[in-house]
Amino acid sequence: MNESTFGTPAYLREFGDLYQENPRQAALEWFRGARFGLFLHYGLYSIGGRHEWMQLRDCVPVREYAKLVKRFDAVRFDAGEITDMALQAKMKYVNMTTRHHDGFCLFDTRFSDFNSVNSPAKRDLVGELARECERKGLGLFLYYSHGRDWWHPHAPNNGDWGADARPDYDPPESSYMYGADHNLDIYLEFVTNQVTELLSNYGPVAGIWLDGIAVPLSRPEKMHLFRTDRLYERIHELQEQTLVSYKQQLLGTEDFCTPERKWDRPMSIPLEINTTLQPTVWGYCRADDGKHKGRDEVLECLRNASKLDANLLLNTGPLGDGSIHVEDVTTLREVGLWLQENGFPTE
Repeated sequence: MNESTFGTPAYLREFGDLYQENPRQAALEWFRGARFGLFLHYGLYSIGGRHEWMQLRDCVPVREYAKLVKRFDAVRFDAGEITDMALQAKMKYVNMTTRHHDGFCLFDTRFSDFNSVNSPAKRDLVGELARECERKGLGLFLYYSHGRDWWHPHAPNNGDWGADARPDYDPPESSYMYGADHNLDIYLEFVTNQVTELLSNYGPVAGIWLDGIAVPLSRPEKMHLFRTDRLYERIHELQEQTLVSYKQQLLGTEDFCTPERKWDRPMSIPLEINTTLQPTVWGYCRADDGKHKGRDEVLECLRNASKLDANLLLNTGPLGDGSIHVEDVTTLREVGLWLQENGFPTE
């Protein structure tokens, strides 16, 4: 995809001339000034209400966890309302989990039946969000779990990689491949195929936001087996303007750095701090009701990000039905009103 495929993306219209000459540079200039984005962690774990790592930390068997698909109706997931909320909060982009560590996909994919289209929702949620972002001039970032997958039989195993690559099932999970039967290349081909779908089927994508960095980093001597450089090349081949991140950087060739919660130094490349409206976790956690960040806490996060010339990517975990938590709706509305009157805090 390129200029001839879909024209200048709506979120880059202010950089139209530069986009014609150098799409990636235009995207980098836009991102440096974007300042504020909305993160959405939504999936089967939202139904459980015990955060996005519930399958691993509670050792929920794969077949048992998969039963949540029957309850995934996303009846109150509204991409129009979500993007309106982001705009009212003075955000410039939205990032959503297309596939988290549990392997459940929120898009129509040919490479996995474990997806929202095959759930009672029967919806491609990534497609719905993509249309609203393009219509309203918001950048669309797509989170994708690269280093971890608790569904695919050939994803990284605990025996070969550390850092909680998979749940520690006892007895071992029968659907996983082990030893000589395990082939990481099959998983990596699956990843490339899905990322290709995301960059081919949803119009202009501002960024691919990769996660699971602790797994490849757990075995530095084998990290090359992930062939992450080839994935980056594929992304830029498909859409020149699409930026690539991998948390605090895996290879050092990423377009921007996005550490969790805190960072203590400026960067030579664009910087984004990502944090949560809930106290610690990313997916909806019922136990955190009443404890979400308020307006002043978010303003302090924006202030701290500004000191590093960084963007703030602020996460909300939609409830199981797809609705945004009422505490977060209130906070983001109040933040937007404050920013409208006072501008972004700097000190």
